[in-house]
Amino acid sequence: DLHYPLRRQRQMCIRDSMSLATMKKSNSLDKLLGAVQAENSPQEKKSYVDDRIWKPVMDKTGNGFAIIRFLPAPKGEELPWAKLWSHAFQGPTGQWYIENSLTTLGQNDPVSELNTAYWNSGVESDKEIARKQKRKLQYYSNIYVVKDSANPENEGQVKLYKFGKKIFDKLNEKMNPEFEDETATNPFDFWEGADLKLKIRNVEGYRNYDKSEFAEVSPLLDGDDSKLETVYDSMFSLQEFLDRKHFKTYSELQAKLDMVLGLAGATATAPSVMSAEENVVEMPVQKEASAPKIESSDDDENLSFFEKLAEED
Repeated sequence: DLHYPLRRQRQMCIRDSMSLATMKKSNSLDKLLGAVQAENSPQEKKSYVDDRIWKPVMDKTGNGFAIIRFLPAPKGEELPWAKLWSHAFQGPTGQWYIENSLTTLGQNDPVSELNTAYWNSGVESDKEIARKQKRKLQYYSNIYVVKDSANPENEGQVKLYKFGKKIFDKLNEKMNPEFEDETATNPFDFWEGADLKLKIRNVEGYRNYDKSEFAEVSPLLDGDDSKLETVYDSMFSLQEFLDRKHFKTYSELQAKLDMVLGLAGATATAPSVMSAEENVVEMPVQKEASAPKIESSDDDENLSFFEKLAEED
């Protein structure tokens, strides 16, 4: 085709002219100034807050009230809760150690090993350090929010609830009643469970859940199967919190611990404090060589303090 070179040259000219026209329109001063302004504007701080997690809101006196219903295990999972261990303490360097404990996954953890050594030394000051660095217990469960006057938009929604041993004890007492005139109840059951009336008081600066109590046994949402199926389909995975990706390796945790404690050879870098939602999750629990367990039993009262520290980072 003798005309092919000519046609090809014409197509290239048309293409180049279109590109030039497009560039002429897009290369405006306003667009460039907008890009410069975006570069110079303060960058929005990344938030680690998990919107799936429900939290009761306290009033000015530090008290709170809500009604929640614990839900059964999610699809494909065996338990209606996930149990997590973590550490949160400040070292002599002023830096914070807030990390998931590998004991959650049944593995050795450098802080647990160090605490065992401190406790077994027999020196009271060492035991005090071990107490300060003790493991902190947390649970995650799916809940249905029945009543939340402080945030009524949460009512009727499936949420994740993070709680400590005090609330777990309430659940255990419901499943394993102490007296013979009490009936064992599965508080996680759709049909034969019971709502938990969460009553929170401020006692000496700490959240207290002693007055929380279960209502009478009743089906959730009047036992309406279609509504219950919607709730079931809306539940979140709990095994997600036990995923290995949420844990640093032993060597990484050791390096972080050395840095926080100011041990020789540790790299002094800025502390990396992350939120408890992102930074918390358990494998065979490491036994602490005849030393008594030094664990926190009131994490539901104390976790908000550590979360605040993380948010200020």
